[in-house]
Amino acid sequence: MASFSYFSLFPCFLFLAHFLTLSNAATFEVRNQCPYTVWAAAVPGGGRRLDRGQSWTISVGAGTKQARIWGRTNCNFDGAGRGRCQTGDCNGLLQCQAFGQPPNTLAEYALNQFNNLDFFDISLVDGFNVPMDFSPVSGNCRGIRCAADINGQCPNQLRAPGGCNNPCTVYKTDQYCCNSGSCTATDLSRLAVLSQDYNGVK
Repeated sequence: MASFSYFSLFPCFLFLAHFLTLSNAATFEVRNQCPYTVWAAAVPGGGRRLDRGQSWTISVGAGTKQARIWGRTNCNFDGAGRGRCQTGDCNGLLQCQAFGQPPNTLAEYALNQFNNLDFFDISLVDGFNVPMDFSPVSGNCRGIRCAADINGQCPNQLRAPGGCNNPCTVYKTDQYCCNSGSCTATDLSRLAVLSQDYNGVK
């Protein structure tokens, strides 16, 4: 079983650990190492409130792809699991069935892909809300971490309550979204790493 671990904020992190099974399914441990509550979310997987030091284990099947795990902040849910989050909200549900709304830091993964390898990254394509650490605990692969205080460095035009948006989310133009594939760097992409992915292969 492959295992990824650690989401984390700096000085706290949302810590993700990844474990593989013999059938190449995977288990992920999501641990909140922040001094405040984070509502972890996963597709596939659902969602869970994590107070400081708490963890949540998610098991996914072999061949899972286009999967995400992220943290939500400043949430309020009723007894039926309906409510709202300031960042990373997924249609007002505690148990996410769809991806979260920006801004939110993403852990992305795909299992048993090219050459039966697992691929994982930390992406800021949807902006940033919490620092994160994503580490396999089996196999020969190093973990990845996005620990910078991006919220503190966020340019005014990208600031959002609880996070920092990607320029594409704000401007929705090819200059910042690069949908044509022929775009060049902008002042905003040079300022921050909001469009960069931190990649790993296992």
